Amino acid sequence: MTYRTLDEIRETLSPAEERFERARRTAGLWLAPLAGLGVYLATPGLPDAQRKLAAVLALVIVAWITEAVPIPVTAALGLALCALLGVAPAAEVFGAFASPTIFLFIGGFVIAEAMMRHGLHRRFAFWILSLPGVAGSTYRTVIAFGLATMALSAFISNTATTAMLLPIALGVVATLSGFVAGGTDPRRLRFATAIMLMLAYSASIGGLLTPIGSPPNLIGRGLIEDATGTRIPFFTWVVMAAPIVLAMFAVLSVVLLWLNRPETRRIEGAGAYVATERAGLGRMSAGERNTLIAFGVAVALWITPGVVALVAGEESAVYRAVLARVDEGVVAIVAAALLFVLPVDWRARRFTLTWNEAVRIDWGTILLFGAGIALGKLLSETGLAETMGRNAAALLGVSSLLGLTLLATLVAIVISETTSNTASVGVVVPIILPIATAAGVEPLVPALAAVFGASFGFMLPVSTPPNAIVYGSGMVPITRMVRSGLVFDLIGAIVIVAGVMLMAPAAGLG
Repeated sequence: MTYRTLDEIRETLSPAEERFERARRTAGLWLAPLAGLGVYLATPGLPDAQRKLAAVLALVIVAWITEAVPIPVTAALGLALCALLGVAPAAEVFGAFASPTIFLFIGGFVIAEAMMRHGLHRRFAFWILSLPGVAGSTYRTVIAFGLATMALSAFISNTATTAMLLPIALGVVATLSGFVAGGTDPRRLRFATAIMLMLAYSASIGGLLTPIGSPPNLIGRGLIEDATGTRIPFFTWVVMAAPIVLAMFAVLSVVLLWLNRPETRRIEGAGAYVATERAGLGRMSAGERNTLIAFGVAVALWITPGVVALVAGEESAVYRAVLARVDEGVVAIVAAALLFVLPVDWRARRFTLTWNEAVRIDWGTILLFGAGIALGKLLSETGLAETMGRNAAALLGVSSLLGLTLLATLVAIVISETTSNTASVGVVVPIILPIATAAGVEPLVPALAAVFGASFGFMLPVSTPPNAIVYGSGMVPITRMVRSGLVFDLIGAIVIVAGVMLMAPAAGLG
């Protein structure tokens, strides 16, 4: 559930929390339009389209943070305002919903729905919790789940990894919530928030490990090669990125468990419970087996481009052909469609999933991220993102390698907070390359920092697809996401700057 009203959560709140929630949501009704008007009045020098878009973004961001109205409604309203104010034609504004990423969301959510309906997520969850030492500690559970997510995300897209692991994470929370705080709504547990944010954030971090782990990596690497003539081979990228990614994960583990400290550290009796429940699951049902087949097809096809890249090379015609055809959104839809043709009872013509079951997926999250894609596209097409980047560079007046690397990282993170990481890298890298060259600084290091920074942006549900997916679980209050994301953004920026400046030369780059 992407959004819950005050009435829906009142019974889970203390009197002080209820007063805070009422004040926050009421204030947003006034602050959001005032923020939009204030930004519009404060930017008379901008072109008209950029000025109006900046005002709409300010309104939308304040409304998201305060949850003055349902977050998906705010997202859709932001797009409607862009069309009404003439930022872009309506067909162009809403055309972003045709993005393959939207269909990746839909297909992934349908597979997740089948997992939960047939209980496959519980089987996976019990398997993870049965690993030595995991079930007895909330801390080890969160970290183990993050490590698994990070490893998968190095070869499968961040979005696909998060979508396919979400039901397993939900199963882990459901299994351990009684031990963590018996009788408490799992959606209120800090333990649940920590697991969900670990899923989203570690997927984004893991995507940095290889060039194929995240689209911004490939886009940024191509822009760097075009501008500097320097090509970064697959292995060189991994050598450079691995220490940075490991350092980021260590920081992430500390930050998440510090800001979302589980209600208890040790879980007495959980190991025996997990062993008993796992033994009692019995053999897979037809529904579980069919869901596993669909899930396996999706994973196999999502991995295929990466395997082809490793075997045939990223410049090969075979890899390019596979990459063009085996799109992640296409794979998700194909795999989801299998659920409607694989039978659980052929004589009765009952299949793994019915349409009425499938439509129960979280459409609010899909609407939310579709709006994020649209706003990101408008940021790029109106030139507002470029204006933000150039003004930041001019305002700070940086010209050293350290200064430009820090600037590139921070601008990439800030832009990725309100738009897609793909749009962020497509805007920041072309800006920072000529600025560095004009300053007499080797441009490769700041450009690489911008590529890494573009995969950050953890404060808002719309910042990255993994954020949007876990926010839809209902276990991540917006205030906790903003707080955790802000702290990790700031510390992560330092890790990126230090890591890239140290590891790029060590790997023979820059």
